[in-house]
Amino acid sequence: MAKRQVVFGLLGTQLDAGTGPGRWEKWRPTVSLGMHEDFLLDRLELLSDRRRYARVAKTVVEDLAQISPETEVRDHDMYIADPWDFESVYATLHDFVRGYAFKPDEEDYYIHITTGTHVAQICWFLLAESRHFPGRLLQTSPPRKQSGSDPGSYTIIDLDLSRYDAIAQRFEQQRIEDRDLLKSGIATRNAAFNRMIEQIETVATRSKAPMLLMGPTGAGKSQLAKRVFELKRQKHQLPGRFVEVNCATLRGDGAMSALFGHVKGAYTGAAADRAGLLRSADKGLLFLDEIGELGLDEQALLLRALEEKRFPPVGGDKDVESDFQLIAGTNRDLHDAVRAGRFRDDLLARLNLWTYRLPGLAERIEDIEPNLEFELERWSREQRQRVAFNREARERYLRFAASPEAAWSGNFRDLGASVMRMATLAHAGRIGLDVVDEEIARLRRQWRPAEDASPLTALLGARAAELDRFDRVQLEDVVAVCARAASLSDAGRTLFAMSRTQRSSVNDADRLRKYLARFDVDWERIRAMGRG
Repeated sequence: MAKRQVVFGLLGTQLDAGTGPGRWEKWRPTVSLGMHEDFLLDRLELLSDRRRYARVAKTVVEDLAQISPETEVRDHDMYIADPWDFESVYATLHDFVRGYAFKPDEEDYYIHITTGTHVAQICWFLLAESRHFPGRLLQTSPPRKQSGSDPGSYTIIDLDLSRYDAIAQRFEQQRIEDRDLLKSGIATRNAAFNRMIEQIETVATRSKAPMLLMGPTGAGKSQLAKRVFELKRQKHQLPGRFVEVNCATLRGDGAMSALFGHVKGAYTGAAADRAGLLRSADKGLLFLDEIGELGLDEQALLLRALEEKRFPPVGGDKDVESDFQLIAGTNRDLHDAVRAGRFRDDLLARLNLWTYRLPGLAERIEDIEPNLEFELERWSREQRQRVAFNREARERYLRFAASPEAAWSGNFRDLGASVMRMATLAHAGRIGLDVVDEEIARLRRQWRPAEDASPLTALLGARAAELDRFDRVQLEDVVAVCARAASLSDAGRTLFAMSRTQRSSVNDADRLRKYLARFDVDWERIRAMGRG
């Protein structure tokens, strides 16, 4: 058995109005509901203000009965003092819907959104979209030429997006593209980093609140801030500029002027007004890197600028305005700075709503490979010269890059510089083993000065980087014991003190010699290194 078709709609005080025979030559949206041959209207729930429009409602009901006698019309008296007041319109419609006895198993429901003010149409939309109204929207349109016998057309709109795979896929694809933008198009593999980027994408799109990016130097805070700005600009949220400053470069009296500007004559040398960085970022995004380096006076004025969107320039007696969004960066623990009295706790509270820690490259070993490809592609694009690795050279570089020996103390800056050197030295566009070996040696020197070099590096050279971490830790301890021992037997007795008690025959020196031989290390080399 087919379900009954039930339409809810407000009386169109202008569109539905009409008197005399001439009204039949006019398209009236509510009356047209009963004229469609392929849409059988079983019941109309008509909402009207009887105090002001009783005659119009009476005419509409009578005309519907004439053209569609099978349609039941229920006329509900609904008084709305101001049909353009969103709060009162929504409350009235919400209360009506809430008190209605819906029977979705027996009836299909529609909201006629052609009539009523734009405010009413928005309220109907919200009630349907939130599923307070268990039905769909019905939009009617007049015929091209006014004619009482032509009902025009109608469109049914279902707001349940789960039924529209194409739309859902389009929204998901846009979210993926937004996240790719934040990651510079790099297919990162670190799960924790990817989850963080997903949340930053959501926050950047929905929130205007400040954001705090923490992490070591070179972890990508500046690049991520620029990408957040680009994402917001694409969504038409920020028509202004991206303004970046490293607060560590702002010193003395010039810091206040650089940030907040000054008026002419504010101090010796102030020959003209200066807008300052905060005003330059009006309607845009201000990135304050190393914000922990700001002085307490600058912090106080920055807090006021964040909360009130206004502040006085240096030497000025009138406030200026700037509505900017802020991203702050730091490689320090600002909570420690607060405890030490170097950072304001109220400013940290204002910044700490959305805080994200960017991990260093050494914490994202699985992301070294895609970032290596990204840096190489960027160099090729900028230099207009294609460069690629030989297979063996690429494997050796990645093996070293993921090893414990690779400190990546400069994070992505180290990686970018490393790629630039190898690409520049490449022969005929190919990075070979000779270039990679030279670069690995350079990085070792950069990260491990001679006085701090590992004993294993001195003993094994490049082979030390090829050890598993398990073997490396164990061998380092064995070498340290041997370096302090008077003889091979003495070192063996120390290293095998527990297991030797369970043996009937022991030869600690031979046992230790065989262990060292596995790594091509002998006792004399260790002793020579210790004496040196």
